[in-house]
Amino acid sequence: MLGFIQQFQRRTPLGLLQLKRHKGRFIVALAGTAFADILMFMQLGFQSALFDSNTRLNRNIIADIVLISPQAKNTQNISTFPRSRLFDASDVPGVKAAEPMYIGMVSWRNPQTRKKVQVQAIGFNPAIPALNIPEANAQLDKIQLPDSFLFDRKARGDYKELYAQVEAGKEISTEIEKRTITVNGLFSFGASFAADGILLSSEDNFLRLFPRQKVGSVNVGLIYIEPGSDPIQVATALKAHLQNDVKVMTRAEFAQFEEDVLKKESPIAFIFGFGVAMGFLIGVIIVYQILSTDVNSHLKEYATFKAMGYDNNYLLGVIFEEAIIIATIGFIPGFIIPLGLYQLAANATNLPIYMSLARAIFVFALTLIICIFSGAIATQKLQSADPADMF
Repeated sequence: MLGFIQQFQRRTPLGLLQLKRHKGRFIVALAGTAFADILMFMQLGFQSALFDSNTRLNRNIIADIVLISPQAKNTQNISTFPRSRLFDASDVPGVKAAEPMYIGMVSWRNPQTRKKVQVQAIGFNPAIPALNIPEANAQLDKIQLPDSFLFDRKARGDYKELYAQVEAGKEISTEIEKRTITVNGLFSFGASFAADGILLSSEDNFLRLFPRQKVGSVNVGLIYIEPGSDPIQVATALKAHLQNDVKVMTRAEFAQFEEDVLKKESPIAFIFGFGVAMGFLIGVIIVYQILSTDVNSHLKEYATFKAMGYDNNYLLGVIFEEAIIIATIGFIPGFIIPLGLYQLAANATNLPIYMSLARAIFVFALTLIICIFSGAIATQKLQSADPADMF
């Protein structure tokens, strides 16, 4: 006990001295905190990749205003509405052009591996660029040819030979729905949780792949407004002018629409959120066990301090000091290890998995909360410690 009081008199923080005195216990606390951080980082990384990849198409639409069916769930289940609504939209002041876009999921055969995978096919008018993909927009003349498509260079899967041959100027043929198509150009976009990649072509080529889809029914309406017009005002006018069988949204609202559906209805988004909660709970349990054991092992010393005149607030401060030290040091490996795991996951899945400053700050804040909350629980016995009961 004398040694404990001598340690107290040194300048080194008492909480750090207590942690260093039991190195094994300290290492376990750091490992538990790091594990909780890694789990939360990975779940948040995958959740962010889900939102980023599945809303990428929405965010890259060039049109100022978007029309979709009220029954549309997302861009994988987009439904249709009458094409005549585009002609109606053209009558609204401020509208420069109204163009159709077709979106559908197809199973295509990888020309290299011959395996069938799901890709997203998109058709639009090649005379008016629909997506903010400069590399694809420079090749729109190619998709005016019958059964010709541009393919995603960042698609998930083994396509090295296809990329090499197309870049060498060759055309690659493959099969979709028992129809032979030609890939004669490449662009960079990226895979998503729903599709391994995307194919771009004209609306005519798209309709050849989907013979059941009527020409008079479209998936998305692209509204381009006159220079100087306000998208919000034009969107308001479109809502008043068009019938209830279409939903009018600005480009920003269209992107948010997809993300909101994922958050509310996607089981994957729920699983990732649940994983973050589990990481938080695991961290609380591990750090609580360590701090509780530490409090019990020094209960007599704490009681002595109370006899010397130190109140509960000071002793609680020592425990919270330990908690903050564990949170800060444990966060370092908990931050570094996910950097490598993010890179491995991104290379394996072609999904946008990366570390962001906002996520790092958020997880560090959660780590502090974990450790401080655990410390608060662990000090319940300390507050009732009575020197007369200790000796």
